[in-house]
Amino acid sequence: MNEEVIFGIGGMGFVLAILAMITIVAVVVISQVLKTSRAKTVSMAEIARDEAYRKLAEEGVALQRKIAADLAELRSRVESMENMLREVE
Repeated sequence: MNEEVIFGIGGMGFVLAILAMITIVAVVVISQVLKTSRAKTVSMAEIARDEAYRKLAEEGVALQRKIAADLAELRSRVESMENMLREVE
């Protein structure tokens, strides 16, 4: 084989190797960018869900306090009715 053919084949092999490396790097970069954007989307959804749970918990606590206050009022009313019944007897 002649030197020009050997160098030509070697040059083509080198160019193909470089193109393969560039393709691999491009695929890795694109996949990482997509994974990062997916993770951001998931984290935003988790934040929104957490906010909804927090709001629901706050509403539950407020309702629980209101129920406790109503129960205390009912207890005082029942006690006053019991006292009235004791006085009547």
